[in-house]
Order: sequence, then structure tokens, then C-alpha cells
Amino acid sequence: MRRRLVISYLLLMVLVLLALETPLAATLATRETDRVRADRLADATRFASLAGPALRGGTPGPLDGELAAYDDLYGVGAAVVDRDRRTVAASARWEFGAGTDPALDTALSGQQFSGPESVWPWVDGPLVVAVPINDGGEVLGAVITTTPAAKVRRTVTAWWLLLAGIGLLAVLACVSTAFGLAGWVLRPVTELDAVTHEIAEGHRRARVRPRLGPPELRRLATSFNDMADAVSDVMDRQRAFVAHASHQLRNPLTALRLRVEELGPSLTDPDGRAEHRLALEETDRLATVLDALLTLARAEREENQRVTVDAAGIAASRVAAWLPLARHRSVTLALDTTGAPAYARTVPTAIDQALDALIDNAVKFSGAGGAVTVTVRRADGGTALEVRDTGPGMTASQLDQATERFWRAPDVQNVDGAGLGLTIVAVLVDASDGRLTMRQGEPRGLVAEVWFPAPDDEPAEPDGPAAAPVDGPVARVGSEAGRR
Repeated sequence: MRRRLVISYLLLMVLVLLALETPLAATLATRETDRVRADRLADATRFASLAGPALRGGTPGPLDGELAAYDDLYGVGAAVVDRDRRTVAASARWEFGAGTDPALDTALSGQQFSGPESVWPWVDGPLVVAVPINDGGEVLGAVITTTPAAKVRRTVTAWWLLLAGIGLLAVLACVSTAFGLAGWVLRPVTELDAVTHEIAEGHRRARVRPRLGPPELRRLATSFNDMADAVSDVMDRQRAFVAHASHQLRNPLTALRLRVEELGPSLTDPDGRAEHRLALEETDRLATVLDALLTLARAEREENQRVTVDAAGIAASRVAAWLPLARHRSVTLALDTTGAPAYARTVPTAIDQALDALIDNAVKFSGAGGAVTVTVRRADGGTALEVRDTGPGMTASQLDQATERFWRAPDVQNVDGAGLGLTIVAVLVDASDGRLTMRQGEPRGLVAEVWFPAPDDEPAEPDGPAAAPVDGPVARVGSEAGRR
């Protein structure tokens, strides 16, 4: 924007200079031409007064000497011609040219002639002046001079170069002033843009300095800071409410579950025992939802501090942690990695929590006899972690809604889960400047991939856990299918 402002100022300045200096340049050229023309007309008039007797008597007399001295002194060719265009006397430099015929025609008709009107630097022709020789109202002949225009052109060019230099200095001064003015005007806008990006990246405490720029932009900066404070306060209150409410609800929920559990021995009716079991399952599901809400609130409150971790080592540790559950549910869980460290720059625990949510979903959704593969590889200047399962997958419309809070696929509404797992993954990945992509697997299943940027300088020792060997894929017990 600063460049566009400076260009607009510069264009305006150039137009003003052209409007002022173009007429001035033309005036200077005309003035210099008029000065030389006036001198030549005076000289030609003097020669005309001397040439009258010579034309009447038929002898040049002292006229040849006068023209020769004039030519030697000023370098101007001059000639005296009679009414029949015969040359009566001429200087050494005199010669007829294309511009002399119109001059002679005008002079022999009884009028003075001088041309051109102005001498321009790109015009090569001489300055021609012709004066009639009169005797009692009768035109006896004419005096004509041809002045080389080189000296006039040099003078006009020098004036024009001086004007161009003054204009260039004015343009440089304008550019310098424009940069300073544009910087002063746009500094708060630039800072506002930077602070907006910082807030969008999660640095919610970033603010604009309100004492920069013109008063209107200062008011804008103050209003922006007030708005940012209000939005930040609302977000803090909302997240604090979710966290506090989730935490406070756990105690009465635990007490409620104990009371419901204590009712079990007193129930003898089979239908009552079934309802008692369902009530216990619902309390367990509510506890899971509260735990997920607490995790989401903590993830959203992250101040986006970044740490460098070994994604391959974390993936190995998480696969090892989920192997017992995979075996219990007859799901094959495998890790595909080169064994070399794969460093990534993320917010704390982002890879751990993301893999936990994705592996949990994949194991539950694959069902007995299914397979889940966790792949770690370098891609696009960072590290990608892919979790592939062999479950039924999701449709294109379901993939678009999968990261919405509390959303669950219509066919898994009764499966354990809070519908916040993928939402937490999306929040953590976004806070780490990464990306989450999900697509249908081939020939079936779901492929979920998280990508995190690589650190600027990869450390020799990772901050995360080192890679650990994973027991081979094991499975052989059934499970329910669901996704959260």
C-alpha cells in the first residue's frame, strides 16, 4: 500500500511539474529565439539602409566590406539581392537554401520575414531574416541573413536541462516526503494488519499501539484494541465456563453414579436391572463427554508456544500404548516408519492427543478383524502422520461435518464417544500451523492425516519420547464400531 501511495503522490507531482515546466520551457525557447531575431532584424535593417544607394547606382560600394566584416565577426551569412533576385553583394558564408525562397518572397513583397518562430533543440535549420530595401515606397530588393541555430539550440537545451534538474530535485524531494508521509499514515495500518494476523494465529494478547499515525487511525487503533479486549474476554469467559462447568459437574456425576450403582443389589426385577445397567452406561458416557470438554477447553486456551518433538518417536509410543486395546478388539495395529527421527514443530502434546483421538476412532470403527496402520513420513517440508483403517469410512458430506463439535455419524449414535475427538485434533493442528485432511480409503475405510511443519533447525536430541519397538499386529476379540 505504501508503494501505491508513493506512486500516486509521484504521479501527481510529475503532472504538476509537466503543467508548470512545459509552458516555461516553450517560453524560454521563444524568448531566446526572439532575442536573436531582434538582433538580426536590426542588422538587416541597417544593411538595407546602406544597400539603397548601391542598388540605385548599380555599384555595391562599401556594402561588400560591411557584409564580409559582419560575416567574420558573427558568423552569419548575409546577402543583398535586387528585385529580380540577382545577388548584388554577399558574404562568404552566404548560400541559398530551402528556407530562403519564402523569406525573399515576403521581403520583395514589402514585408519583413523572420523564421522559425521558435528554435527547438531538435530543429537543425538556420534562423532566416529578410528585410525589404525601399526607396520612396518602391521595393528595390532585399537583405537576407541566415543565422546558424546551433548556438540558440545549445542555449535552449541548457535552459531545459536546468528545468529538468530542478524538476528531478523536486521529484526526489516529493518521493522522500511521500515515503515519510505514507509511512506515517500507514504505520498504524501496517501494525493493525500484523496484530490481526498475530491474533488469528492465537496470540490474543497482541495489541496495536494507539499513538501512531493521524487522529482517525489512532481512533481506529483504540477501537480495535477495545474490540480485541472484548472478544478475548468473551472467549476467556466462555472457555473458563466450559472448563469450570465440566470440572464441577464431575463431582455430582460421580456421586450420582455411586448412588445409582448402590441401587443395583436392591433390584430384583429383570427389567429394572436392565434399566439400571443402561443408567450406569449413560453416566459413564456423560463422564466421557465432560472429559472431552475439559480437553477441548485446555487445547483452545493454549497460547501457541511451540516445541520441537520427534513425531516418529511419539507415534511409536502411542501405537504401543493402544496395542492392548487393539488386541482386545481383534484389530491389527501397525506402525509404518523408517525408524529415523522425524522432527515437527507443534504446540505441546499436539501429536500425542491427535494420535490418541485418531487411533481410538480407527480401532473402534474398524471392528473385529480390521486393520489400522499408522504411517510417519516427511512431506511438503514437514512431517505427516497418517492413520488408515479398514472400517466402513464416511461419505463426502460426512467428511465435511466430521470436525464439528458433538457431531457423530448417523449410524453410530449409540456407540461410545462424545463427538469431540476430531474437533480437538483440528484445534491442536490449527494451533500448530498444521493441517488435518481426511479422505475415503481404497478400497474401503478412512484415511486421516495430520501434517505439522518442520522446525527451522532440527535438534540433535528431540524433546518428545524416543522411538520404541512395537509388538507385531495382534487381534482376535470382537468390538463395537463408532467414531468420535
